[in-house]
Amino acid sequence: MPLNNDQISAATRIVQGAQRIMIVPHANVDPDGLGSALACQIMFTQLGKDVTVICPDAKPDSLSFLPGFEKLQEGVENSQNFVITINLDGGVEVDKLRYTVEDGKVNIIVMPKAGRIKQQQVTFGDTGPDFDLIVAVDTADLPLMGTFYTENIDLFTSVPILNIDHHISNTHYGQVHIIDSTAASATEVLYDWFTHEPSYKEKITPDMATLLLTGLITDTRSFQNPNTTPRSLEVAAELLERGARQQEIVQHIYKTKPLSTLKIWGRALNRIKMDIPAGIVWSTVSKEDLAEMEATSKETSGILDELISTIPDADIHVLFTEMEEGGLKASMRSSPSVDASKLSGKLFGGGGHPRAAGFRITTFDNFDLAVIEAVQQLKKGMQEERKAAQGPVDSQSKIPEPIQEPIPTQKPAIQSPASGLDIVEKLGSDTKDSPSEGTDIIEGVTK
Repeated sequence: MPLNNDQISAATRIVQGAQRIMIVPHANVDPDGLGSALACQIMFTQLGKDVTVICPDAKPDSLSFLPGFEKLQEGVENSQNFVITINLDGGVEVDKLRYTVEDGKVNIIVMPKAGRIKQQQVTFGDTGPDFDLIVAVDTADLPLMGTFYTENIDLFTSVPILNIDHHISNTHYGQVHIIDSTAASATEVLYDWFTHEPSYKEKITPDMATLLLTGLITDTRSFQNPNTTPRSLEVAAELLERGARQQEIVQHIYKTKPLSTLKIWGRALNRIKMDIPAGIVWSTVSKEDLAEMEATSKETSGILDELISTIPDADIHVLFTEMEEGGLKASMRSSPSVDASKLSGKLFGGGGHPRAAGFRITTFDNFDLAVIEAVQQLKKGMQEERKAAQGPVDSQSKIPEPIQEPIPTQKPAIQSPASGLDIVEKLGSDTKDSPSEGTDIIEGVTK
């Protein structure tokens, strides 16, 4: 739903009451997540806040053109400095300072040169992280921040969270939500918030407009994806009027591809498989492929939208990527007949949008076998969804078939596709491999 005044007011109040703010997008960050985080950094800094922007994994070099990229941090300082302070008022001078460790205790020994130190002069302090607000952007659920979340759970459970997102699968974590599932990108959500708050609207700079437009262009694939709305086009036009550098975005996002990226795209093209009866097209990129092409998993991000999803006659297009840190990531695109977010959520605990979603499989013994198993589950899930969409058959409402006289000399006719043969069931049970009988596609994949 679009943002309402209550959401906007609550988000503005929680930012106003905070001083040290940490901003975090999801792991394996994309232009929308990073553009949102850096746009918030510029806005909140103008409001006088102390802002830290976290990139949960390695900073993507392909996005180094984004304003503020150099301010990104890959983690927070977790080490604690426990400080003991002694007030030296009253003419106290320190001669020597030493410490001992005995029986699990630390003894700090201060030897005055003049005067006497009293207990009332000693105070304690802690210089560990003291954020008073976490802003999560473009992240449907906290575990999607990867190891940064798991290594800092205490921080996420003790500090208030402002949840800014556009995914329909968002779990509504945090204390304050500014979520619009009708928006094409998280940056579109931010723009609506910023322009509805008078004190923010006047602070939108050309750099901020460039960051917001980057997220909008990439999440709509240059306004080609079905999530593009009239409002998305209006926002893009307004951002251009505010100084967004559209050609700079296009040049770096679409017209700059390292050789390693082109090589890994070629490998993915060579691996494309299609199950025509099931309506699934998929490809794979393994860790061995990445190492051979000297590429990273981030360089696979455009393969699905630019290449695989252009193949016709399929309801689901999937790219399976084996991640360097372990596990696999599956990115999905679907036709209007399949809800990709619902399907990935039901089968794998994933999510996203109805036409663009994804999921992860964290543990497996063999990448290729894990992909085959995932494809089989997707096929089964699609079949169940199709049957559910058809609804139960009312046997009493069937029209009686006309009685025909038997013709003894006539052989039974071979059933044709037009007579209602379940092609998927036929492929699943047929193991012959002749042109007249058809090829078992799944058996061919597993060889």
